[in-house]
Amino acid sequence: MVLEYERLTKNRRQLLALTGLTPKEFAELHLAFRRAYEKAHPNERTAGGIMRKRKVGGGRKGRLHTTEQKLLISLVYQKAYPLQAPLVDIGTKL
Repeated sequence: MVLEYERLTKNRRQLLALTGLTPKEFAELHLAFRRAYEKAHPNERTAGGIMRKRKVGGGRKGRLHTTEQKLLISLVYQKAYPLQAPLVDIGTKL
């Protein structure tokens, strides 16, 4: 199953089930996410924070091309996989 943002925004129920957000809530969160992402990953710097010596575009290409896709995958992951700390707490109390 491929999660595509464009397809999920047309299916409110499925987006809500996967992320816990309505399309309107997702759009609002995306605005903040995009600003934060662009601030954290500026084009003029490398992933290590060093000023680039070459043009942007060299190296391996990511599979998540848009910030919508990046946010969507992050939200689905957070909803589907519980945090490890609560699991450890539950395991020690058994």
